Amino acid sequence: MAHILVVDDDEQIRRLLAITLERAGHEVTEAPDGRIAARLYRERPADVVITDILMPEMEGIETILNLREDHPDLKVIAISGGGRLGPDVYLDLAERCGVLRTFPKPIDRQALLSAIDEAVAA
Repeated sequence: MAHILVVDDDEQIRRLLAITLERAGHEVTEAPDGRIAARLYRERPADVVITDILMPEMEGIETILNLREDHPDLKVIAISGGGRLGPDVYLDLAERCGVLRTFPKPIDRQALLSAIDEAVAA
């Protein structure tokens, strides 16, 4: 199975995703923001990164661009609950950054698992 880095400032969502992924047999590393995620990724690269877009410290788009600087083939899935503009605006921006898939919150966990399987197989 894959090593997945889950990045979200909402601890409940991060834990829910981690539990879902671990039950599917994946190994999960968690980060509450992009700055910590970048450090953790450099210490031990993940097969797939799942990142929220709106976070403190280093938000998702900056995280994606930062990680892709050194790892252009990095497989990323973006998630967002929105904000003032709604999730579609932020997820569209993530798509322009080349993420594999996007998911609005609440996340369809089965669709997320399928997306991870596709990313790992690619």
